[in-house]
Amino acid sequence: MTETDDYTQADDDALFVLTAAMMTPAQFPSVLADDYPQACEVLGLEPARDGYGLLFGQDGGGARWTVAITDTALVACALAAWDCGLEYDLSPDERSVAAALPGWPLPVAVAAPGMPDPHDPSEEDGGRPPLAPPDLEVWGAAQRRLGADEIALRWWSWRDQLTDDSGDSGDAPASGDDPAPEGEASEGEASEKAAPATGDDPADVESTADETGEPVAVRHPGVRRALEGAEAYLSSPPPPGRVRSAHGAVRADGPGWSLVARTDDMAFVLLDDEPGEVHPVRRGPALPALLEALGELAARIG
Repeated sequence: MTETDDYTQADDDALFVLTAAMMTPAQFPSVLADDYPQACEVLGLEPARDGYGLLFGQDGGGARWTVAITDTALVACALAAWDCGLEYDLSPDERSVAAALPGWPLPVAVAAPGMPDPHDPSEEDGGRPPLAPPDLEVWGAAQRRLGADEIALRWWSWRDQLTDDSGDSGDAPASGDDPAPEGEASEGEASEKAAPATGDDPADVESTADETGEPVAVRHPGVRRALEGAEAYLSSPPPPGRVRSAHGAVRADGPGWSLVARTDDMAFVLLDDEPGEVHPVRRGPALPALLEALGELAARIG
C-alpha cells in the first residue's frame, strides 16, 4: 500500500494505493474488453499509444478511486517489485495523472489496515457514475476472457490433460463441413471440470490426418468461426490489443470467442455461447502458420 497525493478533487485526503495494473495495447485487464481501445472506452479514457498505469485505492473516507497515470514505467516497476515480495513506493508525479475515476473496474482483494470499509463515492463527488467490476456470476464475455487468461497462465497444466483423440483438428477452417460438436472458467480461474481428458505427451497430439492421410477439417462450428475470425485479422488488422503475443504465447479475442495458443504447440478456444467449455485445437498443417502470422501481427500493431 502506498500513500499518494489526492487526485480526486473531492477533498484533501491522501489516496492510499492498494494495487495497480497496466493499461497498454500489449497488456491490459482483459476482463474489461476484447481490445485496448474498448477497454479504454469502458474507463472513459482516450486510447493513448503508450497507454496508462491504473492505480486502485481509497481516499481517507474509504471511497474507492481509480487513478490513471501516463507514467507506465513507474507502474511496471512497482508491479515487478510486488511480484518479488518487495516494497515499492508508488507515488506518481501529479503531472502524470490523466484521470481520477470513482469506483474500481476490477475486483480488489487487498485491504488497507485501519481504513474504513471501501465504498463508492457519490456521483456528485465523482462527477460520473462509479466504475464497477463486470458481473462474473454468469458466463459471458468477461468470464470467457478470464478463462483464456487462466489457460495462458497455466498452459502446461491444461496441455498435459489432453489425450491423442481429444480436441478438434488444427487444419484450416473449411466451410460446408458437417458440424459435429465436440470445461468452466470463473474469476481468474478456469475450472478443472472444463479440461479435456487427461493423458498423453504434447507430441502425441500433433497429427491431424485421418487413416487415409488426408487432413481433417475443423468440425465444431464455433471453433471454426473463431479460427476464421483470427485468420481474417491477417488481412484486416484489428484494433490494438485484439491480438497479443509474448514469450511464444499468442492470444486473440473476437466477438464471442477467445483463442490462446503457443506458436510451437496447439491452441484452446473459448466461446461466449458455450458456458464453461474449453475446446482444444490440435496442431496440424495450417495451425502453425496461423499462429506464427498472429504473433508477427501482434508485434506490428501492439
